[in-house]
Amino acid sequence: MNEAIRAKDVRLIDETGQNVGVVTTLSAQEKATAAGLDLVEISPDANPPVCKIMDYGKFKYQEQKKAAEARKNQKVVELKEIKMRPSIDDHDYDVKMRAMRRFFEEGDKVKVTLRFRGREMAHQELGMNVLKRVKVDIETFAKVETEPRYEARQLIMILAPK
Repeated sequence: MNEAIRAKDVRLIDETGQNVGVVTTLSAQEKATAAGLDLVEISPDANPPVCKIMDYGKFKYQEQKKAAEARKNQKVVELKEIKMRPSIDDHDYDVKMRAMRRFFEEGDKVKVTLRFRGREMAHQELGMNVLKRVKVDIETFAKVETEPRYEARQLIMILAPK
């Protein structure tokens, strides 16, 4: 910026955005000073470097505003958890599926945890059948991100919205 530009010649863009052409750094600096603005090096890697005459303080302020707006509009994806049992009843299953659909509409991921207790560990295929049923029911509006896997006494599957 301004005196920190070390190149002998620069390609100059004036305050209106018009390409002036290749000029010496000294004359570009004089034009910027005459306009009461700063000479800012936009593309230092180009040959010759590209410089623009602009109000640097105003430029930095606008960049800050754009960054704040982008942060405000971004959606943080959360991981919601739905807990089930291998012997889940149909109505309870439907309630869990409605909650899952709502989470997907909000753009969140869902972790389905199926916990086994006591003697249920002897019939792990029942739990796998429940998760297969979940997979079939959600395939229209979500996709399986992590296939069902065992972690200690529970089966875990992660789903994401399409």
